[in-house]
Amino acid sequence: MPGARGLDTVRAVRERVPQLPVAVISAEHEPGTANALLALGVAGFIPKSDHSEVIVSAVRLMLAGGVYVPPHLLNGRTTAALPARGEIVNLTARQRDVLRLLAQGKSNKLIARELGVTEGTVKVHLLAVFRALDVRNRTAAVLAAQRLFD
Repeated sequence: MPGARGLDTVRAVRERVPQLPVAVISAEHEPGTANALLALGVAGFIPKSDHSEVIVSAVRLMLAGGVYVPPHLLNGRTTAALPARGEIVNLTARQRDVLRLLAQGKSNKLIARELGVTEGTVKVHLLAVFRALDVRNRTAAVLAAQRLFD
């Protein structure tokens, strides 16, 4: 935003209206900036260079209560709870497909369309993926997938 000062503006908005979901759409691609914004509680960080379909999916995810982080910014973000690189995780082929599409930032609806299943089926697969990876949300699942499959 012209005249705005990035992190300071987001911090001010979060302090004034903490329940308001805030999404940042930026030309910047630095992981440090994305991490700082996420630490402030934004619902997502969307690079302007992303395809319109990805942007729409990211916004839908955030409106549904999720957090969006572009997969390319997840590289190098790890936590102790994540499985080790290459560790065997019991996922079916379909669950791996769902996880792959999730990591691309696709919404449940887009994943369902691409796989030819219902959104309810996608939700069931996601719950199984979350259990197998021992995570609680979409972002943590993508982080775990980055550690396992990259």
